[in-house]
Amino acid sequence: MSFVKSQEEIKSLRNLFKQQNKKVVFTNGVFDLIHAGHVDYLTKAKALGDILIVGMNTDDSVKRIKGDKRPILKQNERAFIISNIKAVDYVVLFDEDTPGRIIDELIPDILVKGADWSIDKIVGRETVEKHGGEVIAIEFVNDQSTSKIIDSIKSKYCN
Repeated sequence: MSFVKSQEEIKSLRNLFKQQNKKVVFTNGVFDLIHAGHVDYLTKAKALGDILIVGMNTDDSVKRIKGDKRPILKQNERAFIISNIKAVDYVVLFDEDTPGRIIDELIPDILVKGADWSIDKIVGRETVEKHGGEVIAIEFVNDQSTSKIIDSIKSKYCN
């Protein structure tokens, strides 16, 4: 059974979780070059509820927001890796630049982003709060990012 679901499948699952009174946590990101910071973040997100759904930008979406050289890993590889992290229950791909539409459709109980986002700037906040949900910014414990990893590789191997 694949933990990577279509948007239609994830909406059906969300309805089932509501009937079961399970608390659904949603977060999103590119998740290119998975690192310890990603795993820590996702583990903390999962601890906030029963089910963790991760929205992940498609390759086309990543190119639009990060430039033509990204992503490093293709969406199927990124989705496979993320879906195999213990804390993650489901992955759903979205092609838009933000996860706003899918958040509007899923209405998670808890919406999570990294603390580098201020709560008032988190896409989907209004939808979640309007339905009685909570929006949480999770602190990062380390200073890792895919961009920093790329810069480190370039400085070590491209001189």
